[in-house]
Amino acid sequence: MSLHLERIAWMPSPPLAPDDGPIDIEHLHRMTLGDASLEREVLAMFSAQAASLIGSLSALPADAGALAHTLKGAALAIGAFGVADAAGDLEALIQQGGDPVQGLAELGDAVAAARSAIDAILRRS
Repeated sequence: MSLHLERIAWMPSPPLAPDDGPIDIEHLHRMTLGDASLEREVLAMFSAQAASLIGSLSALPADAGALAHTLKGAALAIGAFGVADAAGDLEALIQQGGDPVQGLAELGDAVAAARSAIDAILRRS
């Protein structure tokens, strides 16, 4: 029995985790069912909420872990996966009793990048 071999054209596969900046636009489109008005609304709400939560977290209140968890959930909903990862790391660090200073700085950087991207998106629309 002979084998029939043929050349198959190589096709790149999509990345396992999309890397299109601080906001995964495709995820946002799916979550808002492609409604551009809703996308703008949730992005603006997230930006304001993230700024408020970062301000609250900077004082490291007793409920800092819960605040980080809230930010993580909001970030996952809009596709701000860098913020979600940093918020989850901070939440875990707080739960383990570690020093949250570095985690808070990383979360602040992630939020700043996401808010900058959101500002750019809102200006375009």
